[in-house]
Formats: sequence, structure tokens, C-alpha cells
Amino acid sequence: MEKHTFPDGILLIDKPARLSSAAVVAAVKRITGAAKVGHGGTLDPFATGLMVCCLNRATRLARFFLAGSKHYTATLRLGSATDTQDVTGQAIAEMPWDGISETAIRRCTAGFTGWIEQLPPVYSALKHRGVPLYKLARKGFAVQKPARRVLISSIEITGIRLPDVQLEVICSAGTYIRTLGADLAKALGTCGHLRALRRLASGGFDLSRALAFEALEPLAQAGELRRHVISMADALTGFACHVADGQLVEKIRHGRPLTAADIPARAHPHETGKAAAYIKVIDGSGNLAAVLEKAAASETYRYCCVFSN
Repeated sequence: MEKHTFPDGILLIDKPARLSSAAVVAAVKRITGAAKVGHGGTLDPFATGLMVCCLNRATRLARFFLAGSKHYTATLRLGSATDTQDVTGQAIAEMPWDGISETAIRRCTAGFTGWIEQLPPVYSALKHRGVPLYKLARKGFAVQKPARRVLISSIEITGIRLPDVQLEVICSAGTYIRTLGADLAKALGTCGHLRALRRLASGGFDLSRALAFEALEPLAQAGELRRHVISMADALTGFACHVADGQLVEKIRHGRPLTAADIPARAHPHETGKAAAYIKVIDGSGNLAAVLEKAAASETYRYCCVFSN
């Protein structure tokens, strides 16, 4: 069985329902023997779909995957609400839904695109004084965090079979699809909760490259799991890239200041409207040497992560 020799990199997992994200991370750590395993965004236990698991030094890249947009499919059940806003919670309200038309659903849904204000659910992993909100809620001390702006890039109705509505959503990091469903139901004059949620894409990856959770152990036993690890350099798909010569790699190794003279402008296309942009630097062997950040109107680079040592 493969163990203790896993390279730094990314494993993409298709999480099954009824399994927590922490359990997935723990299983990956046990099966691979990696010294560290992190993730690029959790999923609720009832949800399924893509989890980006970072192995060993790749845990330092997790923040870049956390910040990316997400793509989901969801099933919203109209007419009944739960305290968790999903199928795992306790029923707290019922309201009629039979007078709601398909036209009203489509018109209402269109109004949720763009930047919206969203109240995080009281059953969530957000923390209050160091304690996850869901733990406080289970003890009867529900804490409501302030509303925050999230971006719904697109929301599409893919099927209506009342009281269920099928949704497909592309959104910013930090969006709660459970809350989006509950808010949509409220706007329709009823209540609702999610019966199902599946993440199709996150952090520049999609499910087409993900391994079924149940396949991890057999693949490891057969010595085949490591070939599914995506290298750190290949994982940062959306980043501008510069191939460093030996002199630049040496400067990076010693943490010396870097300027535009070290990284040519053509290697770093600036994205309009961003205060800063990232660039990955790889060595002659294709290994990730560093991730740098260049602020707008600046000639210097800031080190985000260094791996050349």
C-alpha cells in the first residue's frame, strides 16, 4: 500500500452524503500517510461533490482554492422550513406553495443574481469567540452573524416539479446555498429548505477529475493513488506563470527582494480592477518555486509562498 511517500499536491475527492468534510480529510491523511492534509473549502455533511484536498506542503496553497468561485446544483423543497435550512434539520415551519407558478419562480430567481446581502446560517462552521456556530446552536444558543455581500454570478432553474425546484448556481466563496434557497422561498411567499446539494466545481477544478471517496482505499492498496495527485504547479491553473532560471531560483530560495527586472511584464498580465495579482514561479524542472503577489502600480513582488528550499 502506498504510504509515507506521497508528493506535495492536490487530490480531488467526490464526497458522499452523510460524511463530514473533516472525516474526508482524516481519511485522506490516513490512507496516504501524508504529514499534513488540508482542504480548499468544506461541504455540509448532507452535501455531495467536489472537495479539494491539499497534501503536505500544498496545504499552503489552500487559501487560493478557498477564494475561488463555486458551482453547485441544488434541490429546493418549497413549503417547509428547517432550523438548519437543509434536510438534516428539525422542521420549524410549514406554508402553502400550491399557488406558486413556474413563471413566478423564474422571475423571482432572476432577482437573486449579482451582489446580494446574505445572513450566514446559525448552523454553520463560522465561529463566535472561537466556537463554531453550529455547536452553539445545538446547545440552544443561536448566534446570528451580520449579513455579508456575496456574488451570485448565475442562478438557473433546471427543473420544476413542485414542491421541488432544481437550481444550478455559480457563486463567490462564502455563499451559503442553503440560505439562498431559504431566501428564494421567502421571496416567493413561502418557506423552504434544501433537500440536496452537490458541488460541481471549485478552485479551478471540476468533478470530472475527482475520485469517488470509496475508491481511495483500493487505489492506495494497488499503488495507483499517487498518480492521481495533481502537482502544485499544475494546480494553480488560473495564475500567470514565469519559468525561473537558476539565478532567480537562488534569489527566491534566500528570500531576496524581487522586482520587475526579475519577472518580465509579459509574464504577469494584470487583471483590470484588482488591487493585486498572483504569479506562480516554476523552476526548470516544472516544480513550483514560489507564489508571488504584485500590487498594482508597484515594481516589487511580495512572497506569498516559497517552496524552492
